[in-house]
Amino acid sequence: MNSTNCVLIGFMGSGKSTIARTLHQASGALALDSDLCIAYNENLSITEIFAQKGESYFRELEMQFCTFVAQNFQHTIIATGGGMPMFCNVKAMGKVFYLHLEFETILQRLSAEEIAQRPLFQDKDSAFKLFNQRLKIYQDSAHHCINANQSVQNITQEILSLL
Repeated sequence: MNSTNCVLIGFMGSGKSTIARTLHQASGALALDSDLCIAYNENLSITEIFAQKGESYFRELEMQFCTFVAQNFQHTIIATGGGMPMFCNVKAMGKVFYLHLEFETILQRLSAEEIAQRPLFQDKDSAFKLFNQRLKIYQDSAHHCINANQSVQNITQEILSLL
């Protein structure tokens, strides 16, 4: 992996956090998960941030995270929140990889518990509408579109070969 950051984008449940961990294991590069960093700094879960402070507050935290990473990190893997590309210039952080999955595949992958922890995924129809709204932005924000309907090892190797 070169000095450019590897930025993973995609819809909730597309595997960004999992792929960030395997890229870290394969490359030794630092891996950051924006949602985990934000939750840690706020001492609240993402669900609690949405409930107590609202989505706009959370999006402001995402923008601050994006700016901070762009200015202070190199050779780092960043797993973004699913909405970050809607509000932040993710390309400023590094080389962007869109992990693409069909909506039905995402539904199959997520357990009821995982869905409950995602504040914007409480209603399947609303989540599907959100998925469709974000699709073009994900595509336009990415340097590379990765088919995420393959093994974690294959996705990891594909991304490493493109860095």
